[in-house]
Amino acid sequence: MTRWTPRQRDMLLAMGLRIWERAPETAAAGRAPATPDAKGSRSARDAAVGPPPTSAGHEPSQDDASTAKPPRPAPTGIATMEWPALRAAVAACEACALCKGRTHTVFGIGNPQAHWMIVGEAPGEQEDLRGEPFVGKSGQLLDNMLRALQLTRDDAPPQRQVFIANTLKCRPPGNRNPEPAELARCEPYLVRQIELVRPRVILAMGRFAVQALLRSSDPIGRLRGRVHRYQGVPLVVTYHPAYLLRNPQDKARAWEDLCIAARVVRDSPPD
Repeated sequence: MTRWTPRQRDMLLAMGLRIWERAPETAAAGRAPATPDAKGSRSARDAAVGPPPTSAGHEPSQDDASTAKPPRPAPTGIATMEWPALRAAVAACEACALCKGRTHTVFGIGNPQAHWMIVGEAPGEQEDLRGEPFVGKSGQLLDNMLRALQLTRDDAPPQRQVFIANTLKCRPPGNRNPEPAELARCEPYLVRQIELVRPRVILAMGRFAVQALLRSSDPIGRLRGRVHRYQGVPLVVTYHPAYLLRNPQDKARAWEDLCIAARVVRDSPPD
């Protein structure tokens, strides 16, 4: 049975997981998943990607509807863009109608050479207002999950600071589900982000992230619990934090998925 450190116990309790342990004299020796140390890691945090700049946007009005312009194609050359150009392209994107109602685009945040990359679904209201993925209660739960593995979205070296992105960079109105055409038009941005980060593991959180990356319509329950591959990168499927807030009985399964991802990173060869 695993023996948790006091810090991990606190984080697991914050996730709402109940911890069972035997008495110290009978507990089996165990080890909590560990991330690689700094030795052999990629470049330090000085290149970290921070929150995105403000994007001009507003709620559409009746006058907007009468003068609305049709969506413009996504810019060419996304596949070769570096971080500054990619960020600017997302901020100016009008490839689908979601651009008309956004307050901010939600580009992503974290270390651009992170060992872990978290991919979510679509921005919600709070994400749209702040221009950052996974905020509000779902973001708090994600942060607790990451802290239990000694990971963070805040400034840190690449073995500790994750990179977080969404399949969509703009909020669907009313937080509705993403439409296939929206996912298709936004996909080149995510593909390029993954290519630039070159993570050791991708954690796909939620149905639409899984569908976009694995091209699978199978439910999360069938896909989680093992390692998949996305363009050669190990990928682990798990539940979205918003789902876990509604279904806390699945938090233990999500923790199992994080432990699988941690083992992948731990066992990956150093740079």
